[in-house]
Amino acid sequence: MTVVFGIDVSKDTSAIAENVDRVLVWQSKINNNWFGFQELLKRLQEYSEPQIVFEATGVYSKRLSRFLEENGYRYTMLNPLAAKKQLDGLRTRKTDKNDAVNLADTQFIFERRLTYYQKPVYRDLMDLSRFYEQINSDLVTEKNRLHKSLQMTFPELEGILDKPSGKLYWHIVATMPHPDLLNNMTVEELATQLKESGAHISVTRATIIAKKLFTLGQASFPGSVVEAPDVDETRYHSEQVARLDTKKTEIIAKMVKLAKPLPEFEVLMSIPGFAEKTVVRLIGELGDIRRFGSSNKLNAFVGIDLRHYESGNFIATDHISKRGDHIARAILFRAIANIVSAGRYQPSRVNDYYREHKKKLPKVNGKAVGTKKVTVAAMGRLLRTIYHLVTNNEMFKYDV
Repeated sequence: MTVVFGIDVSKDTSAIAENVDRVLVWQSKINNNWFGFQELLKRLQEYSEPQIVFEATGVYSKRLSRFLEENGYRYTMLNPLAAKKQLDGLRTRKTDKNDAVNLADTQFIFERRLTYYQKPVYRDLMDLSRFYEQINSDLVTEKNRLHKSLQMTFPELEGILDKPSGKLYWHIVATMPHPDLLNNMTVEELATQLKESGAHISVTRATIIAKKLFTLGQASFPGSVVEAPDVDETRYHSEQVARLDTKKTEIIAKMVKLAKPLPEFEVLMSIPGFAEKTVVRLIGELGDIRRFGSSNKLNAFVGIDLRHYESGNFIATDHISKRGDHIARAILFRAIANIVSAGRYQPSRVNDYYREHKKKLPKVNGKAVGTKKVTVAAMGRLLRTIYHLVTNNEMFKYDV
């Protein structure tokens, strides 16, 4: 006897279709809460090995997957694109109820694999990685707003340090967002204030910065007076930037603490150019790499698998699909730059491949054209290396 539960998950409710040997025996709609899941559990407990299939619906399906995992039930969670292709021929009338029935019916037709069970630590790392990405996006927005408001209150302040960034810079902007605020201060008082910023600078350096700040203040003629709302806005944005930057550091620290006990942490740390931040974010985005049957499937998950198109005598240039995890692609793109940078002292085959193919690129005005394609190709090599090392639990060696 084959029992299939097709579940169509929406925001607040889920439509359920129970199919036994291709015969629909029960249908219901439950709330996505404890009481609704208990109703589903009673039906599941009537059978020894029920098959459960539902479509991934982002945050809405996470409650259902957690419930099933905690009660020891394996399930098949379909990719939305795969579900659409499989069900399009059956959807004469699309409703949640019909979708649940169709999911159950097609389970008898398609050989769907059970979703790979990942330890909760991988889910936590992914959530933290996405939270980090969100904070980073907010940080970029706040930096742009800070730059805009600072042009009205004290534009010269952006030249006070080597670059307009860091704890010390944001402290200076928050305390001195307008040159008129320097009028009643001395160099010694300002230097003492800078020392207390928590940026760990010497008295000598604090004094040099204080003198430079007074010089910039004397030359400045801002577009707003010191009492203008722009000054409060500048101070607010600088404090927000500092807070968000601190939060990013805290998130990475949490991720490192979670990831260190995992065997792949030390494996990935052995790759030249990889630091803790790169390693934990890759683990967070890729999850348990052992669930992929091959490195090609890992490439497809990230979205760097090639798409080929030809028709008649026309053959298009191959491009990557970009259907996978765009955050993982960005991390890997930056990782290649780190590997190349570290290649002088820590050689690797990925670095050799990158440098060898970059030499062959055409040059325009002395600059190589097509480095992005070489970087993406090197990303594919890097993913194959990562897949081999993690699945075989090996440390990086130059010969790999």
